[in-house]
Amino acid sequence: MLNRFDEMTHWLRHDAGLPTFDIAPASSDASFRRYFRVQYANQSHIVMDAPPDKENCRPFVNVAQAFHERGLNVPRVLHANLERGFLLLTDLGNRQYLEELSATNANPDQLYGEALNTLLRLQRPGAPNTTLLPPYDLPLLMREMTLFRDWFMAQHLKITPDDAITATLDDTFNLLAQAALEQPQVWVHRDYHSRNLMLTEQHNPGVLDFQDAVIGPVTYDLVSLLRDCYIAWPREQVEEWVAKYHGQATHAGILSNVSLAQFLRWFDLMGAQRHLKAIGIFARLNIRDGKPGYLKDIPRTLGYVLDVSGRHPELAKFHGFLQDNIAPHMDLQVP
Repeated sequence: MLNRFDEMTHWLRHDAGLPTFDIAPASSDASFRRYFRVQYANQSHIVMDAPPDKENCRPFVNVAQAFHERGLNVPRVLHANLERGFLLLTDLGNRQYLEELSATNANPDQLYGEALNTLLRLQRPGAPNTTLLPPYDLPLLMREMTLFRDWFMAQHLKITPDDAITATLDDTFNLLAQAALEQPQVWVHRDYHSRNLMLTEQHNPGVLDFQDAVIGPVTYDLVSLLRDCYIAWPREQVEEWVAKYHGQATHAGILSNVSLAQFLRWFDLMGAQRHLKAIGIFARLNIRDGKPGYLKDIPRTLGYVLDVSGRHPELAKFHGFLQDNIAPHMDLQVP
């Protein structure tokens, strides 16, 4: 029996019909998917290897088409074997936003401006295809936040919450979930950040890793981008970008009668929900999947939560819990 790599190269030659090619790893991600760059005759493509017992390619194919129809620069599917989990895709290059933003000559206003314009196209008004994208509903929002308690607190830090802490966590999770559900619901990429955006010469940015898209809160992708788990900006700068986006989204009809103060509150609370999820996932990647590289991103991500919880009175108890029980364990990076 062929191993996955040999099966993939056999598929490329015999089913996708590629001539002699060179193949090399392109990237990996936090899932079980792997990506390879295939080059031949001055052409470059990406092949996705998604083991069918662990990953489902169908959402990627369906969402790629839907996002393309909304004007997003996403990889196009050239050949597919959904049963075996192989996709041949167009190549959006190797200039990742994270590296570009970290360069000494970076122009973050331009890069974020183009990313925000793309987000406006994704969120533009129109009847959402609810049969394609599932809702970001209460059970999903709550399951995500329990990752913080179950993987980061219990397994990574070995903290067993008492009744008072459990009540504080429950109240906080409910508050954050309700704040998400009261927002206008739009198309949500769900991982719209600097590692999934590629700098491209035309139609910048290229957008990757969108297969988990949902119908959800209007601030979700915005906070994913501007309070990125992998790169941080001063709060004043972030809030300037948020204010600009609020104006653009209002003009585009995405928002109606939503004040900037309300929008910033949603943005903050949405970020807390997302960052609690991300911290739990980073801990799980280390413990369950043997991927310790994400642990270095926890202090930055936790710093966001500590900062936001300290500025919103309704999160005061949760802020106290973080200061007393979590912060002493971490080398926090507070934006």
